[in-house]
Amino acid sequence: MLSLDEIERAAAIVQDAMPPTAQYAWPLLARRTGCETWIKHENHTPTGAFKVRGGLVYMDRLKRRSPHTSGVVSATRGNHGQSIALAAARNGIAATIVVPHGNSVEKNAAMRAFGAELVEAGSDFDAAREVAIKLAGERGLTMVPSFHRDLVAGVASYALELFRTAPPLDTVYVPIGLGSGICGTIAVRDALGLGTKVVGVVSTEAPAYALSFAAGRVVPTNSADTMADGMAVRGPDAEALEVILKGADRIVQVSDAEIGAAMRAYYEDTHQLAEGAGAAALAALLQERERMAGKRVGLILSGGNIDRPVYLRTLAGG
Repeated sequence: MLSLDEIERAAAIVQDAMPPTAQYAWPLLARRTGCETWIKHENHTPTGAFKVRGGLVYMDRLKRRSPHTSGVVSATRGNHGQSIALAAARNGIAATIVVPHGNSVEKNAAMRAFGAELVEAGSDFDAAREVAIKLAGERGLTMVPSFHRDLVAGVASYALELFRTAPPLDTVYVPIGLGSGICGTIAVRDALGLGTKVVGVVSTEAPAYALSFAAGRVVPTNSADTMADGMAVRGPDAEALEVILKGADRIVQVSDAEIGAAMRAYYEDTHQLAEGAGAAALAALLQERERMAGKRVGLILSGGNIDRPVYLRTLAGG
């Protein structure tokens, strides 16, 4: 696990590139959820998602370790790729990002705008990751994983901001992709000696982490077909699962319909844009409304990057 000193040093790297994001308690959301609800607005970062924090720390440390690196390559559904593209450009490093066919058009455009070479390959994230590994060998590039200690240290900075700024929280709900967000939240909670429960959230259509949490071991799935592309993972990371097994209270599964309802709730109650994974924590809280009645709860709105046609359909109830 990360020490408080390591988290604070990573936070300093992040804060050199961006200010802390806000955490607000929205009264209409409180009325809807039946509890005091604090939102950590990671949709307000320079890439529109929390992942940028990890990318900034990872690339800063890579540049220090390997100042003459020939470039990096990574796989993504979008937010991780944007973070690597932005951070690589900031450090003068070329970035190649592999995305699956049919990936978000607007996330692809953002990655190119941040300076990345985009390669489309494979049917989903896990297939794209295999192509990225192959490219790393063929081109002599550094493969940037989606889960790494430096990435976790970077994204942990949002939990540090939240826990130090919001009132004491009974529970925090965190969406799970490959696990850097929830592992960072657990690390900060433990480093600060807090009693806050950390609850992971996955899609019913990509339940690998929920199945693995229940079994106590890695349980991959054959598909991850969910509108919440930030949680569309078939194969859990063993290192991340170990942290989650030790530090998470439970994992909640939410359907695409529940995620869509949460996206609409964010718009109606806060006028905030939330992508599928970004709204998953609220979807889980709404599912557990009776259990959490009257408590003080934190929700990680992990990102707001969603293609306009998809968002319009969701707002319309589709």
